[in-house]
Amino acid sequence: MTDMTERNRTDSPDIEKEGQQTRKPTRRGGGDPASRGRTTIADGVVEKIAGLAARDVVGVHTMGSGLSRTFGAVRDRVPGGSTKSVTRGVKAEVGEVQTALDLEIVVDYGVSITEVARAVRENVIAAVERMTGLEVVEVNIAVSDVKLPEEEDEEPESRLQ
Repeated sequence: MTDMTERNRTDSPDIEKEGQQTRKPTRRGGGDPASRGRTTIADGVVEKIAGLAARDVVGVHTMGSGLSRTFGAVRDRVPGGSTKSVTRGVKAEVGEVQTALDLEIVVDYGVSITEVARAVRENVIAAVERMTGLEVVEVNIAVSDVKLPEEEDEEPESRLQ
């Protein structure tokens, strides 16, 4: 063999080398797999996330107006009724990339309402954006009541243990 033939044999990318194949990997579909398809998030999902995040803030006694809390207490006592609703006091409008939220809260007496509202907004926005990827464009907060220390809770404890 000549030098030229030996060099052509070892440098040629199209010729199989010992045990190696030079086949190019095939790609199916096109582009990033994350861009193939569509994800939709229901209003109820965002409402649950926002409700849980709002309840985590110190100074928030409960969520919802007096009427919705009363209906919720009745619904909780009915056999087969839902457990404590995390969406009570939360309304969400969800688009493809953005969401807007309306929250109704009851604060504990003695706390700064403006500070509680600020903390609720921050917590809700962080939780919703992190979990859903949606941009939260607004969080409107309505303070419907103040829980006084001597007031009894509207939802009595269960007689069963």
